[in-house]
Amino acid sequence: MYRIMVVEDDPKLAELLQSHIARYGNEGVMVQDFDRVMERFHETKPHVVLLDVNLPSFDGYYWCRQIRSVSTCPIIFISARSGTPDQLRALENGADDYITKPFAYDIVIAKIHSQLRRVYGDYATASGERTVEQDGLVLYPERMELCLDNHTLILTKKESILLETLLSRSPRLVTRETILEKLWDDTFVDDNTLSVNINRVRKRLAELGIEGALETVRGSGYRLHAVWKSQG
Repeated sequence: MYRIMVVEDDPKLAELLQSHIARYGNEGVMVQDFDRVMERFHETKPHVVLLDVNLPSFDGYYWCRQIRSVSTCPIIFISARSGTPDQLRALENGADDYITKPFAYDIVIAKIHSQLRRVYGDYATASGERTVEQDGLVLYPERMELCLDNHTLILTKKESILLETLLSRSPRLVTRETILEKLWDDTFVDDNTLSVNINRVRKRLAELGIEGALETVRGSGYRLHAVWKSQG
């Protein structure tokens, strides 16, 4: 069963979408507090987001950018705005598809299933979704998810890039220069900024019960040790 988060401020329409989603064996999760969209996103960890443009407080473009800062899960806009500029703006902000109202519910469901197949199902398998794995710790870079046993964390983009860099080279040393280049290209950042990001990754690993895995090699860089293999 997949979870589809419905961000639509028309209660009747949201309920109908939820009903159709359930009819096809998936779970529709409705957002009712439109100031807490990201909190709801983190709580439910949806596989697809249906997102209206016209919402209270902040519009759908804003929430699309917020979701994209932490996840690559498919986002489908549903909107009465049918103009080309609106559709282009949605895609430029990170949307995967755009459906104009009024719409046939079967079309919405078909587009949801298309995204599910592409990202999580047969198409993802066929295209060989990238994973970085060591001793049971699995990173899905495209989804920005880190999994150990039955526990999954949703990562930020920088957390995902940093963990991919460390995991793919573990247990070898990764220099500070390599990490800086991966995270910020040629942009100058100070040592404190790098340290903050390293500490965030340590905290995320701790959420999976992994302590003491990320070693600081003074003056050189960082090394990730697979200490979690003795925990599984």
